[in-house]
Amino acid sequence: MRIGLLTDTHLPNMIRDLDELGPEPTEFFSSVDLILHGGDLIYTRVLDWCEQFAPVLCATGNNDPYDDSRSKEVQTLEVEGWRIGMVHELGEHRPMENLRAKFPTPMDIMIGGHTHQETLYEREGVVIMNTGSLTFPRHKELRLGGVGLLELTPGSLRAEVIPLGETTGRPNPCEALSLQIRRDG
Repeated sequence: MRIGLLTDTHLPNMIRDLDELGPEPTEFFSSVDLILHGGDLIYTRVLDWCEQFAPVLCATGNNDPYDDSRSKEVQTLEVEGWRIGMVHELGEHRPMENLRAKFPTPMDIMIGGHTHQETLYEREGVVIMNTGSLTFPRHKELRLGGVGLLELTPGSLRAEVIPLGETTGRPNPCEALSLQIRRDG
């Protein structure tokens, strides 16, 4: 299964929807089976936009004052035998016991947002991932940033943070990151 990830879109701000960033977001999300948004979307219109491509779940962010059935403070799901947990403020660099305490059960993959800074690594057997921001990477002004991709099978995981391109006159600061894990049946 291919899962598309994004976080911290903060729309509407200077633009009304993600199509205004160019064709890259549409091209990327049209290739996935599920979309996970790490929060701070501001308005649910972003989730509606995502749903034209695939089902979507969202972790409620600190700037998300709405009620929507697709959003919860803590999202957990299992895909291809991998347990995925997502919260907006994960705190990727905190001790693992702090991260584990955010979820009701042990997770194989923990996804967060909030920092606008991409992160991808494995620690103590858990994949930690933050795709940064698609629209305000590293808290720069509006420009294309990064998205994430999880490709999951029962025996393997491939995770990537992908810079989506350039906005004219505004270089994309997002760093490409990848990680692959194989596990025995």
